[in-house]
Amino acid sequence: MPNIRHTPTAPTRAQRLTAGDRIEAHRHDDHQIVYAGSGVVAVTTDAGTWFAPGTRAIWVPAGTVHAHRAHGRLDLHLVGLPAGDNPLLLHHPAVLAVSPLLRELILAYTSDPADDSPERHRLRAVLCDHLRLSPQQPLRLPTPADPRLAAVCALVHDDPADARTLAALGAATGVGERTLSRLFRSEFGMTFPQWRTQSRLYHALRMLADGLPVTTVAHRCGWSSASAFIDVFRRSFGYTPGVHRRRTQGPAT
Repeated sequence: MPNIRHTPTAPTRAQRLTAGDRIEAHRHDDHQIVYAGSGVVAVTTDAGTWFAPGTRAIWVPAGTVHAHRAHGRLDLHLVGLPAGDNPLLLHHPAVLAVSPLLRELILAYTSDPADDSPERHRLRAVLCDHLRLSPQQPLRLPTPADPRLAAVCALVHDDPADARTLAALGAATGVGERTLSRLFRSEFGMTFPQWRTQSRLYHALRMLADGLPVTTVAHRCGWSSASAFIDVFRRSFGYTPGVHRRRTQGPAT
């Protein structure tokens, strides 16, 4: 990532971003929690893209070069934590489940960053306690290193409705199915169908944030029916695509 900005202290704040807004590549000496109160936030590093709607948060460890992008009208909440305070004991980015209580803690903590009262310090301690209890979620699109894998991933990203098998995609790029299957497991730690589902969910989140109808999104992202899409979406995020679409579009202005 060119023109990397270094901001030693990771900010704690709340800010509104419009659809398509970006925060360009930068790094902090602190850890940071990235949470979308509404909309969808995507955090990209050299290793891949992590994405989260309002029931998820993204953990960005100290020193990680990363960029943000907003999908839908994004209420972005950032929580900076000192490098020595790592409640998750994680040294790589991760997507975390956000309980209703953790959501309220994040919103309260980012509402007045200038507050340095003992009460706010206790609030941060409770927030970190609940972060420790947050399970990780598999909402990541890793960046392929092998050019053969990258070629297949690009075909799927360009057309998430593409229903071709891994063998057919391999034939289109001149790579054998067995080789590609091995690469998906060795580089991404998942099978091709698992990776394709993650890719389709990412595209679905973006399309819903842009206001497209649920049925349209289902077909454009390769699901055979709206009901099949709704089932996968609910199991992944805990609510339906229709609820997500209303949240990401935000209140009328």
